[in-house]
Amino acid sequence: MNRTERLYAIAEALRAAGDDGRTGEWLAQRFEVTPRTIKRDITALQQAGRPVFGLGGRGGGYRMDAAATLPPIAFTAGEAIAIATLMSVQGDAPYAAEGRRALAKVLAAMVPGGASGAATIAGRVWTRPDPGRRSSSRSTQVLEEAVARQVVVVIDYLDGAGAESRRRPVEPMGFAHTRGSWYLMAWCRWRRAGRWFRLDRIVRADLTTQAAPDRDLAEVFGAIPADAHSVEL
Repeated sequence: MNRTERLYAIAEALRAAGDDGRTGEWLAQRFEVTPRTIKRDITALQQAGRPVFGLGGRGGGYRMDAAATLPPIAFTAGEAIAIATLMSVQGDAPYAAEGRRALAKVLAAMVPGGASGAATIAGRVWTRPDPGRRSSSRSTQVLEEAVARQVVVVIDYLDGAGAESRRRPVEPMGFAHTRGSWYLMAWCRWRRAGRWFRLDRIVRADLTTQAAPDRDLAEVFGAIPADAHSVEL
């Protein structure tokens, strides 16, 4: 067990012990290190902002303030790298901005040294995104909000032939990824039918205050193909 793993394990051991805490001797035996090493580890946790306090009385010890901590969170280097890799490969995906914020929270919640260790490993993962398939982050965020609020959006769109349609009113219903591209699934008020709009061809998107009807995706676009699936949490 390296030091980063041990710091996390000490924090979890103190959390599990509750108000009774653990003595330095118990921690030293549990993690097969010296009491002096445990003292240094406790100091590192305190400097990292973890609510670890000393216990008075016979034998002393340490406890963690459960009221000031989240439920156990075990963010590993692999989990942080997984998010970072997906953001690198699918930086044009819907909710990419939220993904980057989630990654920042994961890194901030890791034990001392965890983020730097993850960064070292991440440096060995290379990606080469297609620069020709990048949607406007602002437009995508507008569409995300429209889907959540169920309101109409007006878009400027370039089709596959390069023809542009301006100020096109659509009702965003959802997103889909297929054949290497992200699409907006929407009800087009011009065509009065469901249409797929490739995100990297949406030049501009502006939110309106006009409510969109609650349409069923399956009724408008048909059932999800057998080889596809919706995102599950």
